[in-house]
Amino acid sequence: MMIRTIVAAILILLTETVMTTSTHASDALTVGAKAPDFSLPYATKDSIGKEPLTLSKEVTKGPIVLAFYPADWSGGCTIEVCTFRDNFTQLDSLGIRVWGISGDYKYSHHEWAKHHNLPFELLADHDHAVAKAYDSYGAEDLMNKRTIYVIGSDGRIAYVNAQYKAREPKDFEDLKAALANLK
Repeated sequence: MMIRTIVAAILILLTETVMTTSTHASDALTVGAKAPDFSLPYATKDSIGKEPLTLSKEVTKGPIVLAFYPADWSGGCTIEVCTFRDNFTQLDSLGIRVWGISGDYKYSHHEWAKHHNLPFELLADHDHAVAKAYDSYGAEDLMNKRTIYVIGSDGRIAYVNAQYKAREPKDFEDLKAALANLK
């Protein structure tokens, strides 16, 4: 009986902690808020990065699209990254960088980027710490949710789509319009 009571108390505390964390992350991540900083390992189609990418250092070079997605090699995620690939010249001409972020390891990212000829970095957030900081982690699926954040060169959030749909062209068109309006 005592063990059941202890287990029940722990579960209640964990549930409250998760709910509180999610609420605080959602409240803080609005357009105009300072973007949470992070460093993650990455890969490209050409190589596996030797040093992690750090948002606060890289964003000074220009705006970055953070494209959180569930997993390499899946159907919806392939559509998403190939849409970015197919529009990369236009995004690059605006000075926009794209960082795809999932829980996959950088070795999987490297092979997937080669397979689809992706011209941008894929970041490995294996413990989902960054996805959690950006309220982009689905605890029920144990994977990243498909979300988009644009971080302006001032380090502030310039655009959010918390329910990005890779199969909906309108979502990508809305993102492109927001990117075109960045100063």
